[in-house]
Amino acid sequence: MDLSDRTVLVVGGTSGIGRELAGRFAAAGSTVAVGGRSPQALAELAGEGFGAFGIDVTDGASVEAARDAVLTRYPQLDTVVTMQGVMLLEDLRDPAHFEATRTTIDTNLVGTIRVIDAFTPHLVRRGEGAFITVSSGIGFLPFPPMPTYAASKAAVHAYSEALRAQLDGTGVDVVELVPPAVATAGQEKVNPSALPLDAFATEVMDLLAQEPTPREVLVKGVLMHRWAERDGTYDDLVAQRSRALAMLPGREG
Repeated sequence: MDLSDRTVLVVGGTSGIGRELAGRFAAAGSTVAVGGRSPQALAELAGEGFGAFGIDVTDGASVEAARDAVLTRYPQLDTVVTMQGVMLLEDLRDPAHFEATRTTIDTNLVGTIRVIDAFTPHLVRRGEGAFITVSSGIGFLPFPPMPTYAASKAAVHAYSEALRAQLDGTGVDVVELVPPAVATAGQEKVNPSALPLDAFATEVMDLLAQEPTPREVLVKGVLMHRWAERDGTYDDLVAQRSRALAMLPGREG
């Protein structure tokens, strides 16, 4: 993927990994727009020279309005990154968890599909471009305190595979970014093994620049997650990660 002359929209790019990757694309020479829900963050990004668009991926009308605004300003758009996501703890013994389930699925999975649906006709008409979907290492190696997050990211992986097959021959590529824990959005406070954001972003951009671009962008830190079943380490690793259930209220000890 030539990173020096693209027109990129990063949905969910107002903070964390998304904001860092938006900056990396811009530094490489691409034109970058960012979509998100935080007016303050969008104003800051606009001040830094990014296109800034309000978008709520849980609202179909908001996604369609953002698409129209983006394509009016950037008719040459060729790359859409679906970075938005939420990570919520859930105690499956408590029926009240379902609200977190609903929010997670609507943001991480249905939100991804809404964005893809909104921009697919444009990219197919262009005859070239790329979707970069964002799953997670947790989609391949569950983290039991966040069950729906894991399920939603496994679903994004499966959806990305199907999308790639359906868009074959259109000139539109589908690249799946699979992050491990990255030291941003509070991860650095609870997970000492989280990758530094700068190092993670550097490795991601290097992988995206490979020819051909990998179908799955797998930094070294996520390989243990991605290939746990193949390598025979899955059961032991899930058991280790299940110790984190002590994070849930009433589960101490």
